[in-house]
Parts: sequence; C-alpha cells; structure tokens
Amino acid sequence: MILPTTLTGSVIFFLVRIIQVYNILILLRVLASWIIRDPYNQIYHFLFNITEPVLAPIRRIIPAVGVDFSPIIAYFLLSLLTRILISLI
Repeated sequence: MILPTTLTGSVIFFLVRIIQVYNILILLRVLASWIIRDPYNQIYHFLFNITEPVLAPIRRIIPAVGVDFSPIIAYFLLSLLTRILISLI
C-alpha cells in the first residue's frame, strides 16, 4: 500500500482513489446496460449521467463499428493516468 508522506502525496493518493472509483462506476454502467432494460431506471440513469462526460468524447473520436468500445478505452486511459500519478509520489 502506498503511504503518502507529504501534502502533495496525499492529494495524488486521493485523486488515484477517485479514478479507481470512477473505473468501478464505468464497469457498473456496462453491467447495468446488460441487465436493466428500463431507460428510466434511477440506478441506470445515475450511472449514465456520471460516466457519460468521459465516454461521450471517446465515442466521438472512435468510429462506431457496432460495439461500443468507449468504456474499455476509458478504463485503460484512466488506469494509465493512475499509474502516472502513482509514479509521482
């Protein structure tokens, strides 16, 4: 476990945790899209609203091929950002 010893380390550690939670929210959105068929479901609506600001720009860059790869790309980009932030500590 990473133990930050400075204020900057603590802030970076907090950002890393936020990114990890966001990755989990993206995964939950993908799973919910397979299970929840009601677009007005509050859980799905919450997951959609919280993850769409990251997924929508990726969808504009990546051409549609029938399968939405934006959650996978977002997951890897956020994981890369996490690794970069951890290396700064």
